Amino acid sequence: MSHKTILVTDSHPIRTVTLNRPDRRNAMTQEMQVELISVIEETAANRCCALILTGAGDAFCSGLDLAELQGMRDKTAAEHRADAERIARLLIALYELPVPTIAAVNGPAIAGGTGLATLCDFTLATPAAKFGFTEVRIGFVPALVSAFLALQVGDKRCRDLLLTGRLFGAAEALQFGLVNEIVEHEELMPRAQALARSLMCNSTQSISATKQLLAAQNRAWLDAAIVAAMEANAESRDTSDFREGVSAFLEKRKPVWKR
Repeated sequence: MSHKTILVTDSHPIRTVTLNRPDRRNAMTQEMQVELISVIEETAANRCCALILTGAGDAFCSGLDLAELQGMRDKTAAEHRADAERIARLLIALYELPVPTIAAVNGPAIAGGTGLATLCDFTLATPAAKFGFTEVRIGFVPALVSAFLALQVGDKRCRDLLLTGRLFGAAEALQFGLVNEIVEHEELMPRAQALARSLMCNSTQSISATKQLLAAQNRAWLDAAIVAAMEANAESRDTSDFREGVSAFLEKRKPVWKR
């Protein structure tokens, strides 16, 4: 199956999915989200033993594409809701995939890119990788990623990262537990492949069952958190701060918030 925004390479039994918009620093589009959902759900049904997620060029994923961001200002409430549901489906599919997932973060992974990178079972990053939940800078709410982030780093650190919207490097992400290893750029993909091969030494059925068990332990809390997050995601797109934040970002100026 051909894709427009991602590359899928199968080196049985390892699958590599590459975000493939290097000219746009692999910025996320609706089409990319749909293609990722399709590939992740298909991966769950085939005999892959591991999935590696990386980015083409010098970025992992720079967040939402500017054209998508600009178009948000004109969407209806129903369209905002559909966007939130699609993003939730993508994150849940990645989180609950019974196959081990490895993010090979080759450069900046910002906003939604941070979410994709850190939801994988293992996150490898180059020393130059940058992360950040920058949504508050444009009047948006990092709602859907917040549910997973709180599980990963705890409430206090989650508040730090989400409320400041600050960028942080690979070393700090390692300290937080969002990154497993820091790997030199030229060794990133070989290390990801070696990790995938090492996982193949274990029982595939046991790995799948363990991942399903871990997901089930968090499911009741996550289900409620994601429902609330989808509402917050959709509602935040209809605020004056969001419209001002997007306009300021596109016009390359500082936003003027209502106080």
